[in-house]
Amino acid sequence: MSNRGCFFNSVLFLAILFLPVIVGQIIETFMVLEDEYSTSGKVLWLVLIWLVPVIGTWLYLFFGQRPPQRRGYIRFGQSA
Repeated sequence: MSNRGCFFNSVLFLAILFLPVIVGQIIETFMVLEDEYSTSGKVLWLVLIWLVPVIGTWLYLFFGQRPPQRRGYIRFGQSA
C-alpha cells in the first residue's frame, strides 16, 4: 500500500488553499509600502496583514486605503 498518492493530494490541497492567500499578502505588502502612511502606520498594517492573513487583508482593503486626491480636476458641469 502506497501513501504517495495521499501525500501528493495533501500537498496539492494545501497549495490550492494557501497559495492565493500568500500571493494576496505579497500584493498587499507592496500596496502598503507604496501608500503615504508614516513608518509606524506601514509597520502596523504589515503586521496586521501578515499575522491575521485573511482578515488583515480585507481590513486593509476596506479601511486602509486612502481615496485618491482630486485636486486640480474640473468636474463635469463646472466652468474652467
